[in-house]
Amino acid sequence: MEDMILQVNHLSKSFGSHEVLRDIDFTVKKGDVTSIIGASGSGKSTLLRCINLLEIPTSGEILYHGKNVVAKGVNAPAYRSHVGMVFQSFNLFNNMTVLENCIVGQVKVLKRGREEAKAHAMQYLEKVGMTPYINAKPRQISGGQKQRVAIARALAMDPEVLLFDEPTSALDPEMVGEVLSVMRSLAQEGMTMLVVTHEMAFARDVSNHVVYMNGGVICEEGTPEELFGNPQKQETRDFLSRFRNN
Repeated sequence: MEDMILQVNHLSKSFGSHEVLRDIDFTVKKGDVTSIIGASGSGKSTLLRCINLLEIPTSGEILYHGKNVVAKGVNAPAYRSHVGMVFQSFNLFNNMTVLENCIVGQVKVLKRGREEAKAHAMQYLEKVGMTPYINAKPRQISGGQKQRVAIARALAMDPEVLLFDEPTSALDPEMVGEVLSVMRSLAQEGMTMLVVTHEMAFARDVSNHVVYMNGGVICEEGTPEELFGNPQKQETRDFLSRFRNN
């Protein structure tokens, strides 16, 4: 069990009387690339936000290395430094340069010295191809470039797991490829990733585990070969039918 990083047990989330997630169970092991797919409104993003404690589950537990992070007294920012998140809308600080965006969390949360944080930030900005833009503000770069900065910022915190919440859905089609290629290379390097995505080719070709959600529950999960090649449930087949000939 040493390679088990996250275990989600009987997780449910309601907003008022509206139940968004119901009795969710799944696990994330070291090196897993898990894609969560499903129609809009099926609870995928809410699940990710619960895992990162941006939303507090109504019931159930989230175990990080066996410790329930939903329990009282858990230091959420410290936990989030291990479980990083890349958002659909980038969430960069607009008043800071690209480089500052990648330094500030390291200094404030990880208490790194500024020079160490800067060196670390530069390492990851180079990895995502953004070193020419370190002095630019977010408004001066494209959506694809912003998302690559957001990925570098998350990586600079040295997370054990990276959560991606539809990282390409706010991008123009020509920018999607540049972000997916960064994510592909992270997967090849063994980064543990949990990706909510509409990019079926990525889910099929890069993941080792695919989860199909519908109506706030996990309908079906398995390897990409199982889910795309031989889905067991009619609703999974219906959802995938438009992608399976691609």
